[in-house]
Amino acid sequence: MASCLIDVHAHHLPDFYVQQVTAAGHAHPDGMDGWPSWSVRDHLDLMDRNGIDIAMLSLSSPGVHYGDDKAARLLARRVNEYTAELVRDHPGRFGAFASLPLPDVDGALEEIAFAFDQLGADGVALLTHTHGVYLGDARLEPVFAELDRRKAVVFLHPTSPVCWEQSALGRPRPMVEYIFDTARTVTDLVMVGVLTRRPGLRVIVPHCGGAVPVLADRINEFMKLFLPAGTAPAQDAVQQLQGLYYDMAGTAFPRQVPALLKLVDPDRVLFGSDYCWTPAPLADAHIAAIDTAAPPTEDTTWRTLTTANALRLFPQAPPR
Repeated sequence: MASCLIDVHAHHLPDFYVQQVTAAGHAHPDGMDGWPSWSVRDHLDLMDRNGIDIAMLSLSSPGVHYGDDKAARLLARRVNEYTAELVRDHPGRFGAFASLPLPDVDGALEEIAFAFDQLGADGVALLTHTHGVYLGDARLEPVFAELDRRKAVVFLHPTSPVCWEQSALGRPRPMVEYIFDTARTVTDLVMVGVLTRRPGLRVIVPHCGGAVPVLADRINEFMKLFLPAGTAPAQDAVQQLQGLYYDMAGTAFPRQVPALLKLVDPDRVLFGSDYCWTPAPLADAHIAAIDTAAPPTEDTTWRTLTTANALRLFPQAPPR
């Protein structure tokens, strides 16, 4: 490979996690047929085949909280310790985004301290909502204050919206619902000013921003029209959105990345595979599409660009 990749959107599935979440009623997560298979060996094979040096591992939907705070705290801790062990056992190949037991704020604060101070986490992964608590909710302010204090990388990941029984029309929720739930929670963060109050946050939005790039001007207009005088954040919606990072997981080409680049500069774009929820043959095809797509400038490639961008967020993870 001409240049190696840093994968900021990669998922692992420990056996104990799949067993526990299935027992909690998620045998068909987010309307999918079932849980994909995952192993360290298969993940490393995909990485080596596609020139991915480092994968930042995170849990996908439905996360760790299924209604019981104590159980969620225990599961988050077990997942985070397991991920840290993978990082130690495979130096230079994996990083870790810690899971938090939200909407349990006290438990989340405890886990942030443990994940960063004891396990050396590279950031945290937050679902777009947990039990209807979206990320602009005032109850989460202590969590964002602490992540801001630590200048943490915050990786967002969609889940099924609260209204999925009606809105999904019986189809798998990752197809469309994920895209709009991403836009919903990012809009919430923008409208209530979390991003301007907490400038130390370094937020990664998945799937080329979901529906955000095509809605940015509409969100901006509504914010100016309907927020009461004196309550608008210091930056308008477009300015706030331009300060976020966006990964290329999913069908980045031929249409999503060009739409994203109408909103942000290329230095805000990161690589993501979405493996193992994106099956290996499809992940291979997505990476091939990135490699054959026209580069954003004449003097770079998508590989060199996204790797350089990732190294600004993760200077501790230089490619081999």
